[in-house]
Amino acid sequence: MRVTFIRFPDHQRAHVVVERDDGVVYRLDSGPAGPETPHDLVHYTVEDALAVPDGIWGAIAGGVVFHSMHHVAGRRPPHAAERSKDMIREHRDRLQRAELLGGLCERAAALPDAELPRFAAREPNMALTVEQLRTAARALHRAAAAWAELGVGEELRLEWPGWRRLTAAATPERTQRPGRSRSRPGRSSARPRS
Repeated sequence: MRVTFIRFPDHQRAHVVVERDDGVVYRLDSGPAGPETPHDLVHYTVEDALAVPDGIWGAIAGGVVFHSMHHVAGRRPPHAAERSKDMIREHRDRLQRAELLGGLCERAAALPDAELPRFAAREPNMALTVEQLRTAARALHRAAAAWAELGVGEELRLEWPGWRRLTAAATPERTQRPGRSRSRPGRSSARPRS
């Protein structure tokens, strides 16, 4: 999946272009632009550095379409909206965990490296090791430097690995309502009697 972060003028509405591997293109609205590393780039960087398959970006690669995403081009798969809603419902806890990981790693990146063990010790329910925090913090520093080098109108193009994506659990076929025929409307499913 190709993800393009565009450097918009400060205070202008910004967006990210997402080109999924199935050829569908979305615009992900991301709020007002500014000199800071965009929130969506923070999540991308953390999830990529930690190889998280079931976070925000793995969900998008797997077919989830969030409310902030708008279809731009490409043919969407049949029942894509239903599948997306089902995946969000099924994996809500993982998506919330990804939001927390992004914030946690962003706070860790603001600290000197020597402070990370103390930071990890005082965080309740720490889901990461100190080394994972260090890996994510270093990746965030690199992302911030790359973002700072961009001029207005320039882009940061990244590739999300296709194998790192959220998948939907197998869903049983929809059950037929009693008294309804599987035939198309306007056609009788009864065979003529001989």
